Amino acid sequence: MTPDELSEALSAALAAAVADGTLALDPTAVPERVHVERPRQREHGDWATNVALQLAKKAGTTPRALAEDLATRLAATPGVKAVDVAGPGFLNITLDAAAAGELARTIVDAGPAYGRNDSEAGTKVNLEFVSANPTGPIHIGGVRWAAVGDSLARVLEASGADVTREYYFNDHGAQIDRFARSLLARARGLEAPEDGYGGEYISEIADAVIADALAAGDPDPRTLPDAEAQEVFRSRGVERMFGEIKASLHDFGVDFDVYFHEDSLHESGAVERAVERLRASGHMFEQDGATWLRTTDFGDDKDRVVIKSDGDAAYIAGDIAYYLDKRERGFDEAIIMLGADHHGYVGRMMAVCAAFGDTPGKNLQLLIGQMVNLVKDGQPVRMSKRAGTVVTLEDLVDAVGVDAARYSLARSSADQNIDLDLDLLARATNENPVYYVQYAHSRTAAVDRNAADRGVARADGFEPALLDHPSEAALIGRLTEFPRIVAQAAELREPHRVARYLEALAGDYHTWYQQKSQRVLPYPDEEVTDTHRTRLWLNDAVRQVLANGLGLLGVSAPERM
Repeated sequence: MTPDELSEALSAALAAAVADGTLALDPTAVPERVHVERPRQREHGDWATNVALQLAKKAGTTPRALAEDLATRLAATPGVKAVDVAGPGFLNITLDAAAAGELARTIVDAGPAYGRNDSEAGTKVNLEFVSANPTGPIHIGGVRWAAVGDSLARVLEASGADVTREYYFNDHGAQIDRFARSLLARARGLEAPEDGYGGEYISEIADAVIADALAAGDPDPRTLPDAEAQEVFRSRGVERMFGEIKASLHDFGVDFDVYFHEDSLHESGAVERAVERLRASGHMFEQDGATWLRTTDFGDDKDRVVIKSDGDAAYIAGDIAYYLDKRERGFDEAIIMLGADHHGYVGRMMAVCAAFGDTPGKNLQLLIGQMVNLVKDGQPVRMSKRAGTVVTLEDLVDAVGVDAARYSLARSSADQNIDLDLDLLARATNENPVYYVQYAHSRTAAVDRNAADRGVARADGFEPALLDHPSEAALIGRLTEFPRIVAQAAELREPHRVARYLEALAGDYHTWYQQKSQRVLPYPDEEVTDTHRTRLWLNDAVRQVLANGLGLLGVSAPERM
């Protein structure tokens, strides 16, 4: 019996109590789904619900009386072994072993679909993450967003959402000019401008720009007048740098559906259209020769200049136009992942959302990520050989590999600072979280291989009532939680919940595996029985859920380690 089936049984029991007059409750007040959860203490049963406490007042009865009536009705449900009333009206429900164990076959039959749900169905989501300026390699903060953002996209898709991964390509503004001037200076053997960019990668990109120009039959850009030379280094340098960024992300398992160019907002007239729309709705005003958006009407701490007195668009103008563009492209929700230095951005953008008549926190969602600190040999890792000032995606992958990098960055809540111990992540021990989970999966695969050699085949028998050991009950209970964990991770925009679940599942599996009385494989002189075959179903259910969960994090599920 799955949690959904138990939820339906509870709803049916409530509906029956209303129908026979036992419960004086409006039929429309009976929930279609009753929330059930795992008790904190295993001895209290398999599932618990507080539905009696929620509905008793409406029904004009006490929670305890309602719970006792529901307990009697639910106890007659096939698959339910016992129902106990605890405290003021909690229901603790224990399933019989056969009903609980049936989940193993359900999972194996569902395969990759197990855990998928429709909690976000019908929602079209634009998920913008990373969006690093094309002025240098992706630093460790951007790498965190690559891991978390792509995992969130996978979790949302597994929950039924239509997700577009989008990268905002910052090819407009002062930082691009500084990048071009840095390339030109390095190409001419000069020091980088005071406000420019350093690091070996500047020399690499500058050399590549020169080689590209000469290969195309164009003049050596170093010989051109300053303005022309800078434009060559700007256009070719940005293209080169962004090509490297995309390649690095692809190797990290992250690809985007849309690369949106900031320049296009200004060239297409999108900024002007957004301003006029807000002006028409009465939210713009003129003051001191500038055009302002009255964001204080929507909770911002001050009004914002959109068009400066010299006629140039302020930075927020592009943000306004970009948000409107996403909504006009048909996205119900725009989720934007931002770095720790963007807290001040939240209030103004939520005000922009409201000014367009949308719902802040729904149509626009801003996720703020915190810092990542790398530690090696007990000391902070502060700088990259190539980038000069920051640790890059390549540095992290070179140190620990893609799987360990992605998993370690995605397993913690994004709003928390994290310290990554590079020595620990490179270690093949159970102290390394990604190794611990991947090893559990490889162990299930080894059991499969050995079972085939010993003649244990799932197709020859399945008796779920045989899965009655406490370690099996704990493992089955953990497996039932996976769909709820995926849906919760999607709802809360917290993919780290999947990682933490996988670690708990791996722990339960290792505990079960180490029980000598719970062997899947018969001893050499022992006959193969349905007990062995049924345990193989459970082993394979764990294997499937571990693979499904690791897939949501973009991490491999190895067969051997």
